[in-house]
Amino acid sequence: MNPLILIRGGGDLASGTILRLHRVGFQVAVLELSKPLAVRRSVSFSEAVYEGTQTVEGATARLVSADQFQVTLEAGEIPVLIDPNANVLRNQFLTSPRSTFLVDARLLKKEPEQLGADIPLHIGLGPGFRAGENCHAVIETRRSHTLGRVLWSGETQPDSGKPEGDPRRVLRAPDSGQLIPHANIGDHVKEGQLIAEIQNFAGNKSRVVSPFDGTLRGLIHPRVEIIEGMKIGDVDVRNDPTLCTLVSDKALAIGGGVLEAVWIKLNEINNSIQV
Repeated sequence: MNPLILIRGGGDLASGTILRLHRVGFQVAVLELSKPLAVRRSVSFSEAVYEGTQTVEGATARLVSADQFQVTLEAGEIPVLIDPNANVLRNQFLTSPRSTFLVDARLLKKEPEQLGADIPLHIGLGPGFRAGENCHAVIETRRSHTLGRVLWSGETQPDSGKPEGDPRRVLRAPDSGQLIPHANIGDHVKEGQLIAEIQNFAGNKSRVVSPFDGTLRGLIHPRVEIIEGMKIGDVDVRNDPTLCTLVSDKALAIGGGVLEAVWIKLNEINNSIQV
């Protein structure tokens, strides 16, 4: 059995899973929003929604329509569908309930809506998922000794509500409106340097500045409608722009957990067929 593995969400942590599954030969497709919210866009396959294609560490994703889906898989690329509700699961021409796995990598941090489809393997990433109840397996996403571990019952550690490391590194919108970027991902930035402005619906602008010297590791796409308080950027104090082009260690650890769960399920299916 060679399953089609659907990944809901193509942000930076999801992309570690996508990359690992793709590299070992699985057919992988991404289901995304019409305006993805990824901040670390240079290492997020979701960027294909905006740019048409996105290559991360040698793997290429391509925004496609349903009629381009299969040919993109056969070309060795990763199709990206705008399909936030995972309607493709009910498309008998593209998926089969017997040979489709799904990974929910949206990192909702709350209980997800019902999937509405019976598939052999449904994996959830992080808080909100309970293995044996609203999915088959959960992967720990919180950085600790349990990061990337597979749980076949129960749930992961709860959301701490705080960013890892220096909380100042996460840039949040001071107002709602439109993002006007003044720096690019990978740029060296100085403390107090203007990174972006938020122009609200009255035409007033609020400044977003760097909290310290470092590298602008991520910045949300200007086409996203900004809501006050949402995460819009990330500054890395290590000041190494090469890190902006590499999937993080955390994303790869989570991807390793997903890969483990997939192989366990495949072995279970193959053993049942042999019996």
